[in-house]
Amino acid sequence: MNRLALTGSLVVVSLLLGCRRDNAEEMGWHGPSATPYAVGAPHYFPPMEVPAFNPLTVEGIELGRRLYHDPLLSAGGPQAGRSCSSCHTQSASFTEPSTGTAILPHVNLGWNSNFLWTGAVSGTLEDIMRFEVDEFFEVDVQLLQDNADYRERFRKVFGTGNITREHVAKALAQWFRRLNSMDSKFDRYLSYTGTLTSQELSGMMVYLSEVGDCFHCHGIPMLTDNAFHNIGLDSTFQGEDRGRYLVTGDPDDLGEFKAPTLRNIALTAPYMHDGRFATLEEVVEHYNSGVKWSPSLDPLMTKLGGNTTLNLTPTQKADLVAFLHTFTDDTFLTDAALSNPF
Repeated sequence: MNRLALTGSLVVVSLLLGCRRDNAEEMGWHGPSATPYAVGAPHYFPPMEVPAFNPLTVEGIELGRRLYHDPLLSAGGPQAGRSCSSCHTQSASFTEPSTGTAILPHVNLGWNSNFLWTGAVSGTLEDIMRFEVDEFFEVDVQLLQDNADYRERFRKVFGTGNITREHVAKALAQWFRRLNSMDSKFDRYLSYTGTLTSQELSGMMVYLSEVGDCFHCHGIPMLTDNAFHNIGLDSTFQGEDRGRYLVTGDPDDLGEFKAPTLRNIALTAPYMHDGRFATLEEVVEHYNSGVKWSPSLDPLMTKLGGNTTLNLTPTQKADLVAFLHTFTDDTFLTDAALSNPF
């Protein structure tokens, strides 16, 4: 081959390689040094759907972990000085009970398709993370770009050191797919590796039957149906209490809010979207005797004849609360791999 032909061939190869590299960066494919990661879950969990455009990797999860705990994420926006973990503490199941405001926990969201109390964002974890990056934190990617450590970490995960908001959202989505609670006392019972007390078993019967009627909205194993319900907190609705209606404009959605997961529920007080209940006992009593009727009340809140009371005995209520405590997952709450890396 003469020199001219060789030079021409090298140019063509370079162009092809450049196109492949650019396309890979656009698609968000992970770099050659990223290690695939598989989510391990009990047999009774459904498969977690992971989009092909954002495969899970060890390095991607670690990058998302650092972003989650780093106030640099918000340094250029209205939440300056705060990180995701400022309001989502691991020991409280990645929520923040001390604020007096009900903050949904970051638990098992890889199996969710509706996010926030009203479902204002739906789709994949990438969709809700784009909202967090673009609207909540208003992330200034130049601050990340100026950080040599972040540049290298993004390069390893996405094959480029040119950081974009899309890359930030994808890294956070990978991290959220790692925030999984699946080793509670109840999980061990379901896996035949642990037992429940007689009181907890009695509470389970209340929970899983029409006696307590909890299972319709908080079924096993996710302990949420990822849907919206008006559970009779109020009979009329104003402002933020209009709930899902604020997203859809449908009067049938007045007072509806997302059913939160009950995993680690004993640690995530206060309860309900507005934090009106301080204890699990208060929550149980609401369902037992406090449901208020409205035209949009979920039919699940009524019994034969339109009755909205459960008429649980004191023993049944105590048993139910005891069962709710079996959803506490100490492994999740203390896992060093989920803690603040800084």
